[in-house]
Amino acid sequence: MDDLNALRDELLAAIESADSTAALETLRVSALGRKGTVTGLLKGLGQVDPEQRRARGQAVNALKEAASAAIDAKMAALADSALESRLAAESVDVTLPARPLPEGRLHPISQTLDEIVAIFGEMGYSVAEGPDIEDDFHNFTALNIPPEHPARQMFDTFYLPERPDGSRMVLRTHTSPVQIRAMQAISGGKANGLPLRIIAPGRTYRCDSDMTHTPMFHQVEGLIVDRTTHMGHLKGCLIEFVRAYFELPDVPVRFRPSYFPFTEPSAELDIGCDRSGGELKIGAGDDWLEILGCGMVHPNVLAACGIDPAEYQGFAFGMGIERIAMLKYGIPDLRTFFDADLRWLKHYGFVPLEVPTLFRGLTP
Repeated sequence: MDDLNALRDELLAAIESADSTAALETLRVSALGRKGTVTGLLKGLGQVDPEQRRARGQAVNALKEAASAAIDAKMAALADSALESRLAAESVDVTLPARPLPEGRLHPISQTLDEIVAIFGEMGYSVAEGPDIEDDFHNFTALNIPPEHPARQMFDTFYLPERPDGSRMVLRTHTSPVQIRAMQAISGGKANGLPLRIIAPGRTYRCDSDMTHTPMFHQVEGLIVDRTTHMGHLKGCLIEFVRAYFELPDVPVRFRPSYFPFTEPSAELDIGCDRSGGELKIGAGDDWLEILGCGMVHPNVLAACGIDPAEYQGFAFGMGIERIAMLKYGIPDLRTFFDADLRWLKHYGFVPLEVPTLFRGLTP
């Protein structure tokens, strides 16, 4: 056994004197590796005299365990020493300010929607919401849109698969169904549910895709229903909205006669602008730009919702959120709203805590 005792002392001394993890790993491989010294002794037990094999085997295994324990202890000691050296060398000044965290940006659609809600909220409107998937009645029939209307064609609208009764649900083509649901919620048009004053923002879907149209886009529509509302109130409301939204003291406005199935009379609202020099300037110049549609609620729509058109009337309007955002913030292509490009968002986005208010100002 003298050779094993000598080998043990030699290994333990070499392990203790190792000054790096690399040197320690070399010792481990040379002693306990596949071709190591201790491994070779274990493999050679078959050639030892049977009477001495048991005692020899126990001694070699004890040597292996002692070497393994010594290596693990030394590895831990070297790791602790390296950590202490690193901590001593890498001092930290705790008085330094923290590293700045990346700051997100509000999407222009979110900003524009907040601005619209702030403006109409000051006028007494409340926000109403409804489902994105609608039935035929709420999306078309109740809005005085007959079956032969082009908006009901498959190439204009996203229809869902046919149901057992033969009807088809549809991705809403406007947020007008929210107005229908709001009027239906009023019990038969009784006075205790009126006046009704809402705006209905949300996603809408149509089969359009080009520089100024996308299959999914955002709209906001407004509705007032009571006994005395008339076209003059509609004009005053929208003129004040345009001034507040574009943050200009005065904006030239004209109401151009138009047609919508759900309003009568109907009009397009145009604002004055200047396109000279290849730049669009709102509120000045001799040109006109259409931004929204409006009109008095059609009596058929009121009747479809259970409201007596002989006693009540109202007005409605609707606009594309992306469109007016493009006009105000100079965004040239509608498709970039949905590209998920962080560089674009960093350029056109808004600081999250700058909440739009008419008192402070809509934009920072």
